[in-house]
Parts: sequence; structure tokens; C-alpha cells
Amino acid sequence: MAARWLRSLAAAPLMLGGLLAVSLVPVPPARALVPYVMVPGPGSLEGAGLGIAQMAARLLRLGQAEDAARLAALVVQMIPDDPRGWVLLAEAQLRSNQPRQAGVALERARALDPDNPGILFAQGALALRDNKPAQAADLIRQGLKLDSRNAGAYFDLGNAHILMAQTGEALTAFEKASNLRQDFWEAINNQALVLFEQGKDGEALKRWRRVLKISPTAAEPMLALAAALNAKNPGNSESIELAHQALAGDPNYVLESHQKEQLWGTRLRAATSVLLAQPALRADVERAQANAGSNSDEGEE
Repeated sequence: MAARWLRSLAAAPLMLGGLLAVSLVPVPPARALVPYVMVPGPGSLEGAGLGIAQMAARLLRLGQAEDAARLAALVVQMIPDDPRGWVLLAEAQLRSNQPRQAGVALERARALDPDNPGILFAQGALALRDNKPAQAADLIRQGLKLDSRNAGAYFDLGNAHILMAQTGEALTAFEKASNLRQDFWEAINNQALVLFEQGKDGEALKRWRRVLKISPTAAEPMLALAAALNAKNPGNSESIELAHQALAGDPNYVLESHQKEQLWGTRLRAATSVLLAQPALRADVERAQANAGSNSDEGEE
């Protein structure tokens, strides 16, 4: 999510080890030695802060979000007027399940850099995560006025429209996303979700097949396509095989609650329930139910 909008950090001339220089002042033998601490100037402090920010960004790439958040918190203390540090802190806090703190960091970043569309997109994504689709849509639209070619932002906007039951607007947003990025299979998949709920099964099937050409092992479009095909021709071999592969790839999709989290509409969830009741899939369904939850850390669409 938010990783899309994290801007690269400038190279840092100094590292933390150069922050403090300690020397000893000669004193009479009968008195204790008193350490003299040289306080770094603003330039040195900024350079050290950017160096720590680089380390924090590296930890994020390695998946060590909590350690990255601690370093990023130090960065914003050292260079509080640099919005990049606040964005980095928000990203690290999001990845370490601190959404409230991330929201505070993003507000600070936006106050420092109000015309940065990436910050608006990040705030929109956070509002979407908090199930505030109207607020999310408003923030994302503000960002799109500044950066109209951000495919990820259009994708999030489409998801916000789905949550507000605005299917026409959602479809338009997803189509803009995939037009900007031809391999954006998640956006094409969500087009199919909308079209299927609108009763445009043929168009939905075409898009799910297109998705599987881009990402042949993606479980979500695979199971959705299987359900749609089974609705047309119950028990057909292609549906059974697709469902078998999808449940093996991501057992969470056996759960209706997970389907709903991924914005599957009532019509598709009902079709999937009929598919999963096929006798030929009994073993696959039981296995998936036993394993569901093991992939629960997957990112949401």
C-alpha cells in the first residue's frame, strides 16, 4: 500500500557514529576528569538524520518494520522539518500495525508539504483501511488533482467507490488504473468483480481470463473465474480444476469472510458457495478450511 508513495531518501554524508565527538580537558591531578561534548551543528545533525533514515528504509525493505519505526522516530526528532522523515515513520508504523500513530505522522508530513500528492494518497489509503471510504475518496481525489497518472491511487479510489456501493464510479477508476499500468492485474480483477455484480458475466469472464494471462497463479481471479464458469455450467471440469488450484494457492478464499474483505459482492460469494459444494471439491475444501488463516498477513486489495 503505502510503499508506493515512499520517496527515496537523499544520500547522507554522515552516520550516527560521527554525531558526538568526546575529548578530555586537562585538569589538576586532584580533580576528576570532565568530559567535553561537542554539540553538532544543524548541518551535521541533518546529515546524520538522513543517514539514519537510510538505515530505517533498508530495514523496511528487509521486513523489520518495528526496528525501522524506532529509527524513523529518531529521524523526526533530529530533522523535524523534513517531511520525508515523517512519511518514512508513517510507513514503518503502518507495517508494524500502528495505524493511529501513522495517521499522526502523515498529518505532520502534510503540514510540512501540503502539495505532495503521495502524502494525500497515503492518507487516503489509511482512511480506506479504517473503513472510511468517503474520506478516502476525498483525499485521493485531492491527490489526483496534483498527480493524475498514479495508477495505485485510482485503484484505491475504485475500492472506496465499491465500499460506497458506487459501482459505475468504481469501474471507471479501475479502468483508469489498468490503462495507466497495463500489467496491473489487481485493477483488472476488480473490474471483473464489479461487472459480475452488475450481471455482465461475459465481460467479467473476459477480464478474469486476461488477469490469469498476466498472473497465472493468482488465486483470487482463479477462484472467481471458476465460480462464474460453474454458475453457467455446474460441475464442468475447468471450474473444478481452477478451484483446486486456487484453494491450494490461497486457502483463505474458502472463507466467505475473506471473500468479503477482498470486496467480493453478494452474487459472486453466492456463486462461490455453490461451486465449493461440488462433491469433486470436498477434499480441497476441507483442506483449505484446515489451513485458512495461515496466509492472513497478505496485503488487502
